[in-house]
Amino acid sequence: MKTKKSGAGRRHLLVIDAGNTNVVFGVYPEGKRKILGVVRLASSRDRTSDEYAVFLRDRLARLGFEPSSICQVVVGSVVPPLDPVLESLSIELFGVPALFIDHESIADLPIRIDHPAEVGADRILNALAARERYGAPAIVVDFGTATTFDVVSPAGEYAGGVIVPGAGISAEALFLRAARLPRVEIRRPARVVGRSTVQSMQSGLYFGYLSLIEGILERIRVELGQPRIPVIATGGLASVFQHEKSLFTVVDPDLTLDGLVLAHERIRARASDRTGKRRRRA
Repeated sequence: MKTKKSGAGRRHLLVIDAGNTNVVFGVYPEGKRKILGVVRLASSRDRTSDEYAVFLRDRLARLGFEPSSICQVVVGSVVPPLDPVLESLSIELFGVPALFIDHESIADLPIRIDHPAEVGADRILNALAARERYGAPAIVVDFGTATTFDVVSPAGEYAGGVIVPGAGISAEALFLRAARLPRVEIRRPARVVGRSTVQSMQSGLYFGYLSLIEGILERIRVELGQPRIPVIATGGLASVFQHEKSLFTVVDPDLTLDGLVLAHERIRARASDRTGKRRRRA
């Protein structure tokens, strides 16, 4: 990815989307929503903060950023064992404590589900960013370790969603559980009816998931009474399905990272407002 050089004296925000498959680091200018650089690293619960620091320092340097230019670190994590590692990384490499986003962090996104504490940070952040960028109602389909469907209601509230095993999990299960089936790349085959084992597996994975996505989206639209609700695709495997023009309104690979920036803005605004009220009372 091409990025802009960071320039002397500039301040940057580092956002971290910690998922089960990848940890994604995004660099933004402080106070702006224009992403400058992205770094991806496979998730590992055994990697130490020092190992993350060595990797990240090198990758940031290649993009033109120094650790000293990072003024805040914001984390959305669905992997609890990584949280203390990322907290240590933030303090040791950037000299600031990390801000972790959860269901209570975003006051202006009502969460209308039975147990709000159960919803992953990534799903909340996707809903927030989708509402901000594309309006409400909206559906976000996130192609990660799991494929998630998250609904923003017409009132701009998080209304819940659907979770299914990701396409990568299904592909790996076929390889591990069927002795004669190979590991295959997930991609769109030229035809539905495969003429080899690999083609047949790719057809099942691709068109099977395509049919699953189409079916769930249609059921959500019927349930909401919103036949034209926009659908935003994001996540690591979204690019595999991005050519299905009738399926998604837009493919936005940085949606979760943008959600972290938006959450940070809202938390800062609330803190500034509270400070202003205390000063007026003094």
